[in-house]
Amino acid sequence: MQRIASYEMAYRMQTSAPELMDIAGEPKHILELYGAEPGAASFANNALLARRLVERGVRFVQLYHTSWDQHGGAESLEKELPLRCREVDQASAALILDLKQRGLLDETLVIWGGEFGRTPMGERRKPTGRDHHIDCYTVWLAGGGVKPGFIYGKTDELGLSTVENPVHVHDLQATILHLLGLDHERLTFRFQGRDFRLTDVHGRVVHDILT
Repeated sequence: MQRIASYEMAYRMQTSAPELMDIAGEPKHILELYGAEPGAASFANNALLARRLVERGVRFVQLYHTSWDQHGGAESLEKELPLRCREVDQASAALILDLKQRGLLDETLVIWGGEFGRTPMGERRKPTGRDHHIDCYTVWLAGGGVKPGFIYGKTDELGLSTVENPVHVHDLQATILHLLGLDHERLTFRFQGRDFRLTDVHGRVVHDILT
């Protein structure tokens, strides 16, 4: 019976996918809001698809955008970074606005972040690049129980060190799990005689950013 149920779910997913993926039926003002173009391959189209997935009850959606690793050479900071920002900024803002106007933002947590920060100074390359930096970088959250419209944390004037309200990656993970209704200290699995958890032996919920 379990195998039959899995086959039936797979069939329902296959038959519902074509309608889901077809954004051509979206109103013109929504396509313009995202900067989406039916039939194109773009982050804007993916952001619009994310909203369509959320509308249909999909619980976790991940959008991925590449080509942010500007160290120099062909991937120069001056040339590539502005292009990447333009590709994601409008669509990311549109996703939040669209979720809000449909009454979905309160129950949807939107998280935007990269895999690391960047040094404020350039590397000794031509064209200019920047190295990986773990101490200071920006992550923003919207909806889903997060306070809107404010900044938490502060760097020095160069952006090299955190000087106010540092949030460790374990703190961020603990806070996200809290917003999903999970206690990060209890979400453990045992391996080779030790209890492991996503936040290791660290992590605190950052209540200051919650509504």
